[in-house]
This record gives sequence, structure tokens and C-alpha cells, in this order.
Amino acid sequence: MAEDRSPAKEARSRAVPAPPCALVIFGATGDLTKRLLIPSLCHLRQSGLLSDRFALIGVARAPMDDAGFRKSLEDQLPETAEGKPLRDAWRWLADRIRYVAGPLDDPRTYDAIRRSLLDCAKSRHTEGNALFYLAIPPGGFETTIDHLSDSGLTREDGRGWRRLIIEKPFGTDLASAQALNRHILSRLAEQQVYRIDHYLGKETVQNIMVLRFANGLFEPLWNRDHIDHVQITVAETLGVERRGRFYDATGALRDMVPNHLLQLLTLTAMAPPICFEADAVRSETFKVLQAVHRIAPADVHRYFARAQYRAGSIAGRPVDAYREAPNVSPQSTTETYVALKLMIDNWRWAGVPFYLRTGKALARRRTEVVIQFKQAPLALFRETPVERLTPNDLVLKIQPEEGALLRFNAKLPGPSLMASGVEMNFDYGDYFKASPNTGYETLLYDAMAGDATLFQRADMIEAGWRIVQPVLDVWSEQPGVDLAFYEAGSEGPPEADELLARDGRRWRPISDG
Repeated sequence: MAEDRSPAKEARSRAVPAPPCALVIFGATGDLTKRLLIPSLCHLRQSGLLSDRFALIGVARAPMDDAGFRKSLEDQLPETAEGKPLRDAWRWLADRIRYVAGPLDDPRTYDAIRRSLLDCAKSRHTEGNALFYLAIPPGGFETTIDHLSDSGLTREDGRGWRRLIIEKPFGTDLASAQALNRHILSRLAEQQVYRIDHYLGKETVQNIMVLRFANGLFEPLWNRDHIDHVQITVAETLGVERRGRFYDATGALRDMVPNHLLQLLTLTAMAPPICFEADAVRSETFKVLQAVHRIAPADVHRYFARAQYRAGSIAGRPVDAYREAPNVSPQSTTETYVALKLMIDNWRWAGVPFYLRTGKALARRRTEVVIQFKQAPLALFRETPVERLTPNDLVLKIQPEEGALLRFNAKLPGPSLMASGVEMNFDYGDYFKASPNTGYETLLYDAMAGDATLFQRADMIEAGWRIVQPVLDVWSEQPGVDLAFYEAGSEGPPEADELLARDGRRWRPISDG
């Protein structure tokens, strides 16, 4: 077999392993740990990015010993992940796993964690470094942080660093996000806090910055003079499934817009940072959020559309209506789909609309950013009027495929001078011979390395909620008003199409190849 000399392997060979540390996962018996975090750690081991001086401590209420915890993880570990055998990496990791049983509101649990960390420092030489991961429901955030602080486990006293990873949701509205940030920062320094969103671990999301700032081809065009509009789509084929109780109290706007969609918007719209250090990058993305035009309550219906899925079918599989899902009210007015139009009030983007949409039970699973460039100003081709020219789109594909697609016009073969749309398609898996990962590998590695570039600061969290708060207020005061419906397995509601049609534009179809 020929040696793999792919760019992806070369990049991995140059990567430096993360510093020694112990990773402490609260909620270690939950689905997130078993389905994503453990496979991600195995991937990091396979890539040589975990230090030999690494340890993992699982913390949960369930009574079991170290061996029982390892067995529970191994039973759910796939033989392969994205085609890569995991068993060798798992055996390496399993030898470094410990378990602490106890409730998160009991000081004795934290005494046991301290003893385990001290033992890891001696036996695994972790140098006292600890990364705490809150893979727990948000209702337990404050209690866990309080006990970590009171027990001295977050104190950095020269014997090692201490960091905390928090999973979304970061609040349910602006007031709760502000209260959570105040509480966290009363116990830890901002530089110790890593607010995680696995979307930012995707290769194509990070590649947005590389594509823009490493190519003279794109960055000179990345402004209002050349770009007509931007579309950001996060579409899911899954319905609410078994998450009815959570989702009916949350909805698509809260669940997806202040985090996933706005983060994609900021990376797309940010100005070049002075360097790629964490605070420089995050400051530029924060400026974008600050510049988003504030929507008056009276204008919410003009800039936002919301809808809920009815019964339909997806890939030949019948799907019940949202209101028929377990733990969902039969009269629910919770939106499972939201589309919105945002404007950014700065010189780079003045007059360029950003259209965002996300929804459940749609025709196809797809996350992408579409940059549509302005049309040619004059029809030079008699057989192809300018309005019939294929739009020049740059499509940044984030999931399930990762890559980029560029659409432009070329001459049709034959004697007539006629133009037709063509595509150039770049796929990460094909070019770099690299399989997609869970999205957590990069983020876990960065948190261990102390690189906060892809994590949100407190001010960014609050700025995102500030954008959607007027909409939440209007919908709370007028439940059900302007709520549309769409068939499961469709492209979404007509009201979302009208959002663009009023501006003479249309969505790129979700079901397009």
C-alpha cells in the first residue's frame, strides 16, 4: 500500500499534542459523553493530539466503580467512527479513566474529585492541570460551578491551570443569559471559561476565515460593492423526536439562532482581525453582532417568519405532526422553523441583507452559507438575457458534506454565443482524504491548549440574545399570531419564501444537490 502523503496527514504530523491534563466530565453517563465526547477523545488519540500524560474522570450520580464506568462506555463505543477503527485508541484511553459517583449538590462529591485529581497528578503526571466539562442540563450549571469554586478546584495557584467548558444553552433570553454570565464570572475569570458550540468545530466553519483571509481572489470582493446577499441555512430532517418537553418550551428561535446561526453570520461578515489570537478574532465577531440592526417590535412580522410542521413524509417515512409528538401540547404555538432577515449597519455590509433559516422535519439535512454575488450589469449575449444568467454563488457546505461550491457562467458548446451555469465543487473528504469528525475534537484540543478563538465570550453571548429579544417579546405577547405551517419533508413554509420574494430574491433550495 502506498504511503499516505495527503495534506491532511502532513497537517496532523505537524500538530503538537495538547498539554498534560485531567478532563473531568460532569454528566459522564449521559448521551453526549458516550455518543460524542468519548469518540472525539479516541480520534484525538489516533491523531497524536492527546498527551501521554492525560487522564479522564467521569462524574455522575449512578453508583458504579471505575471498571463499571469503563464497561458502560465501551458497550456504546462503535467499532469504527467515520471508517476509522477505534479499539486501539479506546484501550489507551480506558487505562486512563476513573469514575466518581455522587450528586452534584453534595460537597463530598467534590472532595472525591479533588482526591482523584491529586492521584492523577501523581500516577499520570498531569501537572495539576484540569479541564472541567459541564455535560449536564443548564439547571445544574450554577450549583456545580458554586461547588467547584467553594471546594477550591477552580483556583489557579501556580500548580496548574483550571478551565471550565459549558455547553449551550447559555440562557433562554437576554435576562437569563446576563444572570448566568454574572454568576459564572463571580466565580471564575473570563479566560477560564470556554462556552462551547460544536458547530464551530466543523472544518468548513473554520475554513471560512482561511478562504477569506488567505485568498486574494475572495477578500477584495467580500463587501457590499460585489455581494448581493447572504443566505445561512441550518436544515434538519429529524422532527422533535423524544425532546418534546424541552423543545415545546424552547422553539427553533431560541434553540438555534443566538448561537449556531449568528456565529456563522459573524464569521462570514467579520472584518480581518489584526492577528489570529483568540481575543482579536472574537473582538471582530463581536463587532458584527453589535452592528446588526435592531428590529423594532412593530417590524418583527416583516423581518421574521415562524412556522410549525404538520404531518408529512421524509424519504418515504411518515412523520407525525409536531403537535402529535410526545410531551407536546396539542395546541402548541411553538415554532419548529424560523426564517429572518438581518441588516448589518457598517460600511462593509450596508444594504446587504443576510437571510437566515433553520427548521426541523425538512426535505434534507443541510447546513451551508451561500454568498450570492451581484449580477453582471449588462446583457452582452443576445441569446441569454442578463436576468437568465446563473447567479454567481459561493456555497460553503458545512454538513453533512464539508466543502465549497462555486457557480458561474460558461459558454454552451455550439455556434451560438449562449451562456449556461456550471459548478466547481471542492469536497474535503475527496481532496484531503480526511473523514468528517464530530466537531468536538478541535474544540476539546483547543480548550486543553488554552486557545479560546472558537469559544464565545460573555459579551458575545449577550449580544446574540439582544438581537432576538424583541422577537421573543412580541411572540410571547402574541402567541400564535403569524404562526404558519408546513408539511414535514417540504422546503418550509411559503411565508419564508415571501421574506425573500419581497426583495426580488429566492432561497437556494434545500433539496438541491
